[in-house]
Amino acid sequence: MKAIRRFSVRTVLPEPIAALGDLASNLRWSWHPPTRDLFERIDPQRWTKVRKDPVRLLSALSPAELAALAADTGFVAAVAAEKADLDTYLTEPRWYQAWAQAQDEDGAGAPKAIGYFSPEFGITEVLPQYSGGLGILAGDHLKTASDLGVPIVGVGLFYKTGYFKQSLNRDGWQQETYPVLDPDGLPLSMLREDDGTPCVITLALPGGRELHAHVWKAQVGRVPLLLLDSDVPDNDEAARNITNRLYGGGGEQRLQQEMLLGIGGVRALRLWSRLTGAPAPDVYHTNEGHAGFLGVERIHELTQSAGLSFEEALEAVRAATVFTTHTPVPAGIDRFDGELISLHFGGDQAVPGVPVDRLLALGAEDYPGGQPGMFNMAVMGLRLGGRANGVSKLHGVVSREMFDGLWPGFDDDEVPITSVTNGVHAGTWVDRRVYELADKYLGTHDLERDNAWDRIDEVPREAIWATKRDMREQLVVEARRRTRSSWKKRGASPAELGWVDDILDPDVLTIGFARRVPTYKRLTLMLRDPARLKRLLLDEKRPIQLVIAGKSHPADETGKQLIQQMVRFADDPEIRHRIVFLPNYDIAMAQYLYPGCDVWLNNPLRPFEACGTSGMKAALNGGLNLSILDGWWDEWFDGGNGWAIPTADGVEDAERRDDLEAAALYDLIENSVAPRFYDTDESGLPQNWLSMISHTLRTLGPKVLASRMVRDYTTQLYGPAARAGWALDGDTYAGARDLAAYKHKVRQGWSSVHVDHVESSGVSDSPQIGETLHVRAYVSLGDLTPDEVEVEVVHGTARDSDELRDVQCEPLALVESYEGGRHQFAGDFALARTGSFGYTVRVLPKHVGLANTSELGLVANA
Repeated sequence: MKAIRRFSVRTVLPEPIAALGDLASNLRWSWHPPTRDLFERIDPQRWTKVRKDPVRLLSALSPAELAALAADTGFVAAVAAEKADLDTYLTEPRWYQAWAQAQDEDGAGAPKAIGYFSPEFGITEVLPQYSGGLGILAGDHLKTASDLGVPIVGVGLFYKTGYFKQSLNRDGWQQETYPVLDPDGLPLSMLREDDGTPCVITLALPGGRELHAHVWKAQVGRVPLLLLDSDVPDNDEAARNITNRLYGGGGEQRLQQEMLLGIGGVRALRLWSRLTGAPAPDVYHTNEGHAGFLGVERIHELTQSAGLSFEEALEAVRAATVFTTHTPVPAGIDRFDGELISLHFGGDQAVPGVPVDRLLALGAEDYPGGQPGMFNMAVMGLRLGGRANGVSKLHGVVSREMFDGLWPGFDDDEVPITSVTNGVHAGTWVDRRVYELADKYLGTHDLERDNAWDRIDEVPREAIWATKRDMREQLVVEARRRTRSSWKKRGASPAELGWVDDILDPDVLTIGFARRVPTYKRLTLMLRDPARLKRLLLDEKRPIQLVIAGKSHPADETGKQLIQQMVRFADDPEIRHRIVFLPNYDIAMAQYLYPGCDVWLNNPLRPFEACGTSGMKAALNGGLNLSILDGWWDEWFDGGNGWAIPTADGVEDAERRDDLEAAALYDLIENSVAPRFYDTDESGLPQNWLSMISHTLRTLGPKVLASRMVRDYTTQLYGPAARAGWALDGDTYAGARDLAAYKHKVRQGWSSVHVDHVESSGVSDSPQIGETLHVRAYVSLGDLTPDEVEVEVVHGTARDSDELRDVQCEPLALVESYEGGRHQFAGDFALARTGSFGYTVRVLPKHVGLANTSELGLVANA
């Protein structure tokens, strides 16, 4: 019999332990071991049964049990101590407060609030609102912002069935289930008006329909996370299902999800400010293009409240917007038919102040290689974002190449997309055994705060090795539990699962691989030569074992086939004690995988891995990376912190490329990785291996932390974006009006701008270092004035094709002006490089409000 309705009844806690409610509802417990220990202390077995979820644990306790806890003076004292610790954490000044004070003293100022929009957030397995790396990164961003005191407010959607739970059938085919989440049973609270009624965000939909959404708040340490939920009784069935699944549904449902995230998200921030008095964000950060419509809502707001034109509001919005692109794969970008956009934003659906033709232009693929009539969310993100970045140095290069059509006339290295390499939140991903080791031998578990990375060698090597074995054994136990559970779901009876007790070995070299399973991540590269892989697994002297996990998108049949291929290989009775595929890869599984693996394998098709943070998490747990030089590994591999799998760049045949790179992978494992792991001294310690672990922690530790990442975002992007926004606003938005008028004038007149003639002098027939080159340029500017442009000499190493590389730019000064809009500019610079030298002259727009010289995509080259 099924219920026709269900709801959660929340526990009423006795006053002496009422603070347990605060501790359970603040997700800081997910990365704070003492708080988790407090809940486990209540009932260790039940704590495990409720999957370490404090809210579920409290709901499972009877009034008598709660009364007994309230009468336990020792427990009451422990609750009070943890609550006091949380209060201190939430209120004490942290890194950002010191940075902001310094900015204020310098007159620069610091953002009072930052809105961080993302379609998914991976905070904890208890709140399954994530599918993979994008969400995990967003969760780490919020947790780290909390630790640093950065005043971020997260904005996302609440998905009633999350992403999906993965299992396997007897044939190894991925099965998806969508358990319904009850928000009342989660660490969430609904935003309510003063009279107790739920707050409602409303959007207009085609056909006279309306989309209503409630707003749930998750408290992530100091950071509120607002999640919009369309499962509202006032909605029709289709509208209720808009937030049913993460990345579910077709084009129209996806578009409406993204409208709710962007437009509804801005309205949720306004609601949050009204209810709490929190300042409106000075900066809006779009984590991928899914939330791009936030810019449309902000333009609408400014046209209605400040009387700005679309162009003027666009400048005010762009200045204070940061856009982060996460994909180097065009197929990973959301694109919608322009007709669908017109249906939702044109005619009766028109947004006041935002003409649909101007909106369509923001996302138009109107560049070589683009598809006319398509609306590209990443392109809109770049056009609405005054500052944009990729998520590793290599990804920045790839992104500049990928989107260079938006800035014609500029070399790729001048495309205004920078990079901030991702990082990971240590409190979430580092096993507590590692912290205990640091506490015992270094006197701290906060290596960053106490600058202890360089003291890693003070930890005895035998202690490091013993800890790694403990974590490996912990993984083995968990893998056996999960494998047994998986086989039962596949239809096996307990009587035929005795072999599971012997799978994996805590003393065998353990290699981990856990990814989403799109084709480019190449889950099955290791299976190119199954016989050779078997030999590596079963080697009598130097065996390896593999722990593998990964989900394929439900609509990706190719990805599911790859999983099935891997599962069938792992099912072979000859080798199944040495290789396992663990279904339902999530945060909970990852917290066993990263610490328990000696080597983390990553073999994407270069350069399609934007960053790939799983290897960072392994490194912080004393793991070594074995990876294609892609993403972050391309940036920070130094020869001593792991191994780089050679890539067959330039090989056009995909099958041959895979064969070559797989062979290189086998060679590395057989001839370098395994020999070093098993090369032990008389005391049983692999000294060379331990040297690599120490080197990895010492050199990578400070780099891979999300604290470094969030500080970079704050100083390089949030601070400048806030200052740019402030420069354009004010009571009359005079700065935005002026910048919009300037851009209009420049665009209208740029066809008349050109370099007429260039003269040079001052160097000998055989120029030498230190000689001074005099450059004189005559340019036509039409109706533009000399102070509205920058005339530059661009010099560098000249290739045979006359293409310049390693260029430097020097401004030329106005010398005199002539009739007809012609002007003379000149300047001197010393020759500072040997070899083939070349230079040219160009004219660029110049305005104090421009974030960079290439922003307008306009340049006149000689």
